[in-house]
Amino acid sequence: MASIRPHLPLNALRAFESSARHLSFTRAALELNVTQAAVSQQVRMLEERLGTTLFKRLPRGLGMTDESRALLPVLTDAFGRIEGVLKQFEGGHFHEVLTIGVVGTFAVGWLLPRLKSFREAHPFVELRLLTHNNLVDLAAEGLDFAIRFGDGAWPATHNVMLLDAPLTVLCAPDIARRLSGPCDLARETLLRSYRADEWTGWFSAAGLDPWPVNGPVFDSSRLMVEAAVQGAGVALAPPLMFARELQAELLFRPFDTEVRTGSYWLTWLKSRRMSPATELFRHWILAEATGETIDQTGRASP
Repeated sequence: MASIRPHLPLNALRAFESSARHLSFTRAALELNVTQAAVSQQVRMLEERLGTTLFKRLPRGLGMTDESRALLPVLTDAFGRIEGVLKQFEGGHFHEVLTIGVVGTFAVGWLLPRLKSFREAHPFVELRLLTHNNLVDLAAEGLDFAIRFGDGAWPATHNVMLLDAPLTVLCAPDIARRLSGPCDLARETLLRSYRADEWTGWFSAAGLDPWPVNGPVFDSSRLMVEAAVQGAGVALAPPLMFARELQAELLFRPFDTEVRTGSYWLTWLKSRRMSPATELFRHWILAEATGETIDQTGRASP
């Protein structure tokens, strides 16, 4: 078997790859903006360097050999990767893509209003945001970061707490006017998340004996609180994530009682090395979260 010599000419590899995709020297020449004779010559030179035949010259077009079938997918992938990286050099700067999975409540209630400042500070980092409901696989989904709610006990990832997120009662103004004390909640529809013990924890913090809660169950706090805004019932949610609704008096926080069931965390795989973009985002969001911790205006009751 012929050995492959180093330093194969890039133009010849490109001519072969295009010809193999089109099964035509003529169409490859049009794609590469050269003559048909130049493409044919480059392919013949590559065949000589490799010591094998890559195409069967047919009366109409080209036929693939076993060798060309083995070589084509490798070159197509390699040229695609090169093209993808080169496209990131726009305007003389390297553009890096950063993919982040974010629990929906945090994305809408906290992250989105701050993205403009990140973009202004780091215009050459392209953010791609995917939402999830706390069920996320960073490796399988190709995520650089995930922002999750919980206790931070995820062994495969580095976990840095961003914000504490105590839960409290949130409801529409009409319902808030009916509530003179926590015990009045027994007459209201209590909306539930998929975490079944939240209302039990809040009842305990409020000094109440728990009662069965049979309201609708939501897989998203954002959706649950939207139902509360529309008067469908009373939600138990982190007020920090709904500061705009509280300030606009679409929601009210009738009681000060809170219960802590988790926090929001920035997580990334232990096996993943930090790139310049991931370092920039990590420092930025931790600084933003530190500022939020100092100034908790979003938690104020309307």
